[in-house]
Amino acid sequence: MAKDEISRADELQTLGWVPEDVRRYAELWDYRHRWGAINLEPEDRAFLRRAEAVLPKRTTGKGSVKKTLPDKSHYRWLAFHLEAMNSSPQEQGLAEGERGAWPILLEEELRLLEELKPVLGLPDTLKARDLLPLREQLIAEAGAAAHQLAFDFNAALEELKQRERSSWKPLRGEGNSDSTYPVLDSEAAARFRTRAGEVLGERIRATFPSLQG
Repeated sequence: MAKDEISRADELQTLGWVPEDVRRYAELWDYRHRWGAINLEPEDRAFLRRAEAVLPKRTTGKGSVKKTLPDKSHYRWLAFHLEAMNSSPQEQGLAEGERGAWPILLEEELRLLEELKPVLGLPDTLKARDLLPLREQLIAEAGAAAHQLAFDFNAALEELKQRERSSWKPLRGEGNSDSTYPVLDSEAAARFRTRAGEVLGERIRATFPSLQG
């Protein structure tokens, strides 16, 4: 087994993590390694990201850093906004079975990245910027079957930039103050998840340079 395919739970232990969290990391890492991240709960994905963020970067024999998909800026940018929504009062206060359209959309985009495994270098990242209007189009479609809440899409990013330097852009584009947050019942949410996966998947497959050929 390749070195980067081995759990690094022992390293977390040496960094002072409590045994309970080390065990949780090892179990979640093993599940993701065997079955992929698609079926993990959002809080479990967030826990893995927090754990891997504190681990020292591994290098290749030539000394260059080889980033995994969850290390790539575009992936982390999407996951950051998704985590902000999932932990928000808006999502926490929903009735059973309800989901916000935006978290569903971002979950599907992250799932597609995990499934398709694009390189996410500069050429892919430039093409990923073109997904902004497509996301808005899908959200507008979802709004027809939703009730609306309000959500500050820029608050989490502004808070992050007060703590550290970041070149990340707002999810909905700079200067966009639209706070509409469509909420779907369980049936509408399932339909929207399928629709979002199909539309985003088609665009990503067709436009990301690393997936061509």
